Amino acid sequence: MTFDMRESALHKVVVLLSLSAATCLGATGCVSGKAAAPAPIMIEREGSFTAGGTAISALAKGTLHCDHGFVDYQVPVHARKTALFLWHSSSAQVWQQRWDGGEGYQQIFLRRGFPVYLWDGPRVGRGNMSCESYTYNPVIGQDQRNIRAWRFGPAAGEWFPGVQFPKDDAEALERAMSERYDEFDIAKNAHLEAAAAAKAIDRIGPVVLVTNSAGGWRGMLAALKSDNVKGIVAYENAAYVFPEGEGPQDPEGGFGPTHVPLAEFMRLTRIPIQLVWGDNTEKTAWVRTVELSKQFVDIVNAHGGHAEVLMLPSVGLKGNTHIAFADLNNVQVADQLSLFLKKNQLDQ
Repeated sequence: MTFDMRESALHKVVVLLSLSAATCLGATGCVSGKAAAPAPIMIEREGSFTAGGTAISALAKGTLHCDHGFVDYQVPVHARKTALFLWHSSSAQVWQQRWDGGEGYQQIFLRRGFPVYLWDGPRVGRGNMSCESYTYNPVIGQDQRNIRAWRFGPAAGEWFPGVQFPKDDAEALERAMSERYDEFDIAKNAHLEAAAAAKAIDRIGPVVLVTNSAGGWRGMLAALKSDNVKGIVAYENAAYVFPEGEGPQDPEGGFGPTHVPLAEFMRLTRIPIQLVWGDNTEKTAWVRTVELSKQFVDIVNAHGGHAEVLMLPSVGLKGNTHIAFADLNNVQVADQLSLFLKKNQLDQ
């Protein structure tokens, strides 16, 4: 009798385990001992296109189409009305994955229902068909400069305490150093990129520009040319647009500043702008650019605009680098962008 009871109990356990296994196999991402994988991203349509550029010709030789930018995009099912236009300064890859290979902003915001457009400007990345000849000169030591400029640490081989980079992952560091384009950081190219981007944006419709570093200056220039720019969130902007006679009066160089007539500048006062900074800026040359961002915000708001500076440590996010949207806590950083979009009714 005792044996029969034990056998019956054992049979029930086996049945329950079998049912559990069947349920697990039928569920998305159910793996014993591990968190469930995220659901598939449902895409309604995707594609790519070029924008801007020109065609040059020579007698008896024909023509060349050149100086166009390149966009690839994905639109999720039941998409929100306003798209995100992701404008990098180093490589489109920084939007496509976290430093450790996890999901980047492209995937995070597709999951949140936003159409996502990735932009390579003229002469950059996939838009590299230039109308002018140029020479690429390898710069030995660029990797070490990246480590300092991106604020992984004060120097190569050193790390800032609590940095949101997988510092013990050699493969992650290798990827970070490899994900780089030649940026063509000259004023002429910034304006060329902005003009092409404005044409791309007008083809897309309403967008929020989400930019990084030198891409932010180019994005502001594009916003002067397109009414379809409905907002700007600039991660660690490297240069700014100012009204004539205001702001720093340095001549325009590869990192600005650009001065425009006040009537033109006023376009930037009609859209919400957020300038986002990570941690440890006071320990690097970026401290001066942070102060410049505050000056820009003051000028925009003095003319009736809606600009703000967000220091990520002020909302409890510590250790973020120059590329916060690829950091280990990029979901929490993305949450701040979602709050901005909601506050400004750009998430409808």
